[in-house]
Amino acid sequence: MASSYPVVLVTGSDLAEEALSLLKGFSVVYAGKQPSEDELYRLCQQHNPVAIIVRYGKINARIMDAAPHLRVISKHGSGIDVIDQKAAAERQISVQSAPGANAAAVAEHTWTMILACAKAVIPLDRRMRQGYWDKSTHKSVELEGRTLGLIGLGAIGSRVARIGKAFGMKVLAYDPFAKSFPDECESSSLEGLLQQADVISLHCPLTEQTRHMINSDRLNQCKKGAILVNTARGGLIDDEALLAALDNGTVSWAALDSFAVEPLTAPHIWQSVENVILSPHIGGVSDNSYVKMGTAAANNVLKVLAEPVKRAATLS
Repeated sequence: MASSYPVVLVTGSDLAEEALSLLKGFSVVYAGKQPSEDELYRLCQQHNPVAIIVRYGKINARIMDAAPHLRVISKHGSGIDVIDQKAAAERQISVQSAPGANAAAVAEHTWTMILACAKAVIPLDRRMRQGYWDKSTHKSVELEGRTLGLIGLGAIGSRVARIGKAFGMKVLAYDPFAKSFPDECESSSLEGLLQQADVISLHCPLTEQTRHMINSDRLNQCKKGAILVNTARGGLIDDEALLAALDNGTVSWAALDSFAVEPLTAPHIWQSVENVILSPHIGGVSDNSYVKMGTAAANNVLKVLAEPVKRAATLS
């Protein structure tokens, strides 16, 4: 039976209670974990939502056309590359995001990854469990006095910069769109950053201009033995080029929280690579960020739906 309330479709299986309380005047429909395009299309046909809150999956023109009353697509987070923005604009559907809502969580996860690489946390743990005691032979990487290179300096990159400065690192940042740079870091060209950085961390969106920005040419510019961390978007890195750089020692460690194709399922390219640390795109998922992203997404829905409906121009 169709709901008497306008529908908000959530491309996931849950939403924070605080977000749900903001959507009391709506019927919230969940698409479930990792919904496919066909499942989202069917749900849009069935419920004709006025809004979609995007947690997982991609929203394309086909899905939009299945919901004639759709007015807003609101990302549960900051990355809107999973939404066909051109198709949305053509249909006068607003695309919203929640920048900064998960900044603390992603920055913390970035540093978890950096430290795990620099201090060889995983291999040391593995060796200990196998009965080895490597105190006389092991030397970790000390970060004080080293250079941290940040590609992207938004809410997340700025937090990572402050923590890097607290560790006593020199912090370089490449961001052609930044209007100013905080005291914790210096502006740099991308080439200069790659040549100097001992640790490189990605914090930029995925666009046609940034896709595969970390490729064989760029990796060949890196300082020998650099650590590369990606808690942004998987498509920023050419996987085959990174694999080669890890093999020849150009990159000593990589830590990846996002991938070009998700979910990452076995068999996959990184499965047998020992100097790569993997996590399933959970950098932005914490107890607090779950609430902040949910409430921001819900508030964005309410904001757009409160605006007058824009009508397409007609010929007289």
